[in-house]
Amino acid sequence: MIEFSALPWADLLPFILIGFLAQLVDGTLGMGFGVFSNSLLVMFGLPPVTASAAIHTAESFTSGASGLSHVMQRNVDWPLFARLVVPGIVGAIIGVWVLTIVDAEIARPVVLVYLAAIGAYLIWRGPRRPQAYRRMKLVGPLGFAGGFFDASGGGGWGPLVTGNLLAQGMTPRMVIGTVNASEFFITVTVLAALIGTLGLASFTIAASGLLIGGVVAAPLGAYLARSIPAKPLMQLVGAVLIATSFYGLVALMFEPIPAFPRF
Repeated sequence: MIEFSALPWADLLPFILIGFLAQLVDGTLGMGFGVFSNSLLVMFGLPPVTASAAIHTAESFTSGASGLSHVMQRNVDWPLFARLVVPGIVGAIIGVWVLTIVDAEIARPVVLVYLAAIGAYLIWRGPRRPQAYRRMKLVGPLGFAGGFFDASGGGGWGPLVTGNLLAQGMTPRMVIGTVNASEFFITVTVLAALIGTLGLASFTIAASGLLIGGVVAAPLGAYLARSIPAKPLMQLVGAVLIATSFYGLVALMFEPIPAFPRF
């Protein structure tokens, strides 16, 4: 465990900046912490496995701070939260179990193509149809699938759940806030299930920096999600879905490009 009073701040600063930017994107758009921070960490020279461990550890804290910030901004739909979080936890537990016996990567290309299609639909729909609250359908299965892929595939809660709820027509800031608030419980479930593998050894300088930067950015991301108009916010989410899905597909096709375990 790192002594925070003795942290080398000069070494921490790059990771604090990465955590801040990644959480700003995630808190504003409901996705992106993993792929954004993972890409930059590997560029800084960290092995992909080390980067993934640091992100899992930091995200268990930053997702809590982000969820609380969205609650304070009144961005959380509590009935929808309840319908998401329980199936999500069950899916995450099963996903961790499947990870130990089955190669879940076989489903990854299909999921990435599906998310890119959702992103294109959101960009097309954004300027054409206003978003308005209505009761969402298939929330339980969606939460289960999001938790399952987040655990077994190394990520996917934000893109899968946020993209689908927006495509169903819910108000963007309420989707983003609710998905961020419920993500804390999914992340903690996955981290607890994998604690034998990750352990406290994953709490490195990189994880500490990501945690500090992410916690600082969490209130700003929640505020931006509330402040940005619904139509451009939905198009931004669509653009992020397409970009991350395309990157994931390229990473699967070309061996020299790291196939980051979160998308």
